[in-house]
Amino acid sequence: MRTIEVVRNGAHQAWESVLDGWHHLRDLAAHALTRFTPTRRENKEGEVETVADQIALAGARWGLLTTEVQETDDEILVRLEAPGMDAEDFDIDVADNRLVVRGEKHVESDRKRGDFHIMECAYGRFQRAIPLPTTVDESRAEAVYKRGVLRITLPKAEGSKRRRIKVAH
Repeated sequence: MRTIEVVRNGAHQAWESVLDGWHHLRDLAAHALTRFTPTRRENKEGEVETVADQIALAGARWGLLTTEVQETDDEILVRLEAPGMDAEDFDIDVADNRLVVRGEKHVESDRKRGDFHIMECAYGRFQRAIPLPTTVDESRAEAVYKRGVLRITLPKAEGSKRRRIKVAH
């Protein structure tokens, strides 16, 4: 085989590998991709009032809120990664067999000077709807936010719990 063919074949295989990885990542992250809408507070002159608001408006409009949903016999456990927030920033409810997490991520900056070279963080209001595998009793749900991770425990509704049926012999 000629050298050029070996190089071409190697480049093709490398490209296919990158493309396959990109498709896999896109498929995994498709639901985690969340739109953020920055708050825009303006003064009388129509200028954005605070440095924090300016940073939020200059930041990314999309971010990842990655989630895991685990089912046990009695409950659904949801783990949502949302760094840089406080427990009070979340509003959580269940609607149409979906866990709906709303919130607002605020800029954690008191910077008065300096230039940003990378702005990948998203700030502002967001909403993420997570499909639930079964009906839950939202009145007994509990949520804890710690170290950037929101953990929600949703007990299953009585009719939704798994029950092992013993087979007689």
